[in-house]
Amino acid sequence: MADNTPLNALGRQAAYQLADITKTRPQFGALTPRWLTRLLEFKGLSAGIYRVNRVVEGDTPLDALCSQDPGKQKIPQGYVEYQHKPREYELSSLATIINVDTNITDVYSSPYDQTGEQLALAVESLRERQESQIINNDEYGLLKNAAESQRIKPRDGAPTPDDLDELLTKVWKEPSFFLAHPKAVAAFGRECTRRGVPPATANIAGGTFIVWRGVPLIPTDKLFVDGLKNPKGTGGKTNILLVRTGEQKRGVVGLYQTGLPGEQNRGLAVRLRGVDDKGIASYLLSLYCSVAVLADDALGVLEDVEVGEYYEYK
Repeated sequence: MADNTPLNALGRQAAYQLADITKTRPQFGALTPRWLTRLLEFKGLSAGIYRVNRVVEGDTPLDALCSQDPGKQKIPQGYVEYQHKPREYELSSLATIINVDTNITDVYSSPYDQTGEQLALAVESLRERQESQIINNDEYGLLKNAAESQRIKPRDGAPTPDDLDELLTKVWKEPSFFLAHPKAVAAFGRECTRRGVPPATANIAGGTFIVWRGVPLIPTDKLFVDGLKNPKGTGGKTNILLVRTGEQKRGVVGLYQTGLPGEQNRGLAVRLRGVDDKGIASYLLSLYCSVAVLADDALGVLEDVEVGEYYEYK
């Protein structure tokens, strides 16, 4: 029979009152590694405007004489023409306001500073929105600014090695990385497995990625599947980007404002707006960003990729 005699010792509930509790900082489940903004090269602006001066394209910029004795032939003359109305990119603003009760921060800021944690989560949220805007913004986003000549369709719905090879022909001058939703990365992996050509992996910037032809496939949930970051079903359509980044490479360049009052990090400022008569402190967070495509062949898009193809293996 069970012994129901009560223990002659301190119980758990009473002991709990004297115990220290180890706590975490607030955990924000929507945060991602934001690989795009970590791998994209950025350019700081002093006046918030970035003009992309392009040379008028031709087969060659100038005619030239190829001869061992140039004195016997006339050397061609000419000049390199520039665009008369180059495109200018203006920084867009992302902003939010955080309110903090000073009575709360005075009393409940150990071991974690309540104001600091609130601002840190707000900054992370703005950075998530920045990455989404770089891809999806109607004015400067990568999806809307890829040239028509740089857009292709998959051969058979799912993203195959042949499709990524075709995309590489569009961005063949020093491509930096593919960008795809995790479901698209998985779909490409399945197609490689089906064909017996499993892709290699590489460690880049602290992460491990699938690599195709030496170019990593970088995952991001900002390339939506059927318009959703987290689609419920197994299928759906999305896009895969191929990017060359860097100003020196005539690639894709992220833009931000420098010298902001209250600047915390790249292009982001935090300002105290004041404390009202109820003790509520208000902080304004502002983030200025944009992205420029310096040359058409710096960006390619594989459109309408199906992510729901699965196979049975024997």
